[in-house]
Amino acid sequence: MWKGLLALGKVLEPLGAITSGSQFLEPDGLFPNHIPNPEDKTAMKAITKAVLDNKADLGIIFDTDVDRSAAVDSSGREFNRNRLIALMSAIILEEHPGTTIVTDSVTSDGLTTFIEKELGGKHHRFKRGYKNVIDEAIRLNSVGEEAHLAIETSGHGALKENHWLDDGAYLMVKLLNKLASARTSGLGSGSKVLTDMVEGLEEPAVAVELRLKIDQNHSDLKGGSFRDYGEAVLKQLENTVESNPKLLKAPVNYEGVRVSGYGGWFLLRLSLHDPVLPLNIEAPSNEDAVKLAHDVLNAVKEFTALDTSALTKFVGA
Repeated sequence: MWKGLLALGKVLEPLGAITSGSQFLEPDGLFPNHIPNPEDKTAMKAITKAVLDNKADLGIIFDTDVDRSAAVDSSGREFNRNRLIALMSAIILEEHPGTTIVTDSVTSDGLTTFIEKELGGKHHRFKRGYKNVIDEAIRLNSVGEEAHLAIETSGHGALKENHWLDDGAYLMVKLLNKLASARTSGLGSGSKVLTDMVEGLEEPAVAVELRLKIDQNHSDLKGGSFRDYGEAVLKQLENTVESNPKLLKAPVNYEGVRVSGYGGWFLLRLSLHDPVLPLNIEAPSNEDAVKLAHDVLNAVKEFTALDTSALTKFVGA
């Protein structure tokens, strides 16, 4: 939070920015206004309302230690998750044509198409965890593949030019630089220049995450670890997918089981730390999302220590 105050008082205001519509600037560890999370719906609703009420050009939101961030344009459109990655990719690929963008595993197929077909870059989808993403970008550079951006859907982002520091404020500075350069070059004021940069991003009609918990005390674990049990679930799903002609397993994948079908995709993976298998589904319609979910449910339902209630509810079974 103190970095946010510093940015207002020492950086933005001396440069001429009007910050009078800013809110929740007094540090309070009880977080009385909303969860300090750019992925949180209440948090994003609060910054969006502030932008619209104050007719601001741009809204910026950070988490408490400012290593994650998101933004809102003047119309109230959010730049977070895939849309923030798309925007940052567009900015970085202008500066470094053809470079590789490293993301975490839950980014969308539409983002891949946008980065590679619209922007001429390369999308390298890796594992969850901002350290994993950053380390992979560093590794790629070390073996001769140029990568300038490593970013997670959570809002964590790091740039080669900033020595791979996980710094949400630096990402927002890149957005502000784009706004300022557009104004000084006569391309217009306000955030339209940012909105236009992601116009070609295809976004799914349905995007959900369902969390399937593993009961570590269940007899079906047979004394084994939740991690071994989770890996067995993934193996079963993988085998089932390979025998289903309507589904196609991703040819390159670094985490879990990622599959396309019915115009969408799903990813089932094992949490990095918890006895949970998160299931991400994106599809062009709710009907298609349910079809994907149903195929997952049929594949894993024999694992009785796995709580599939969220999945069952989603498919309406």
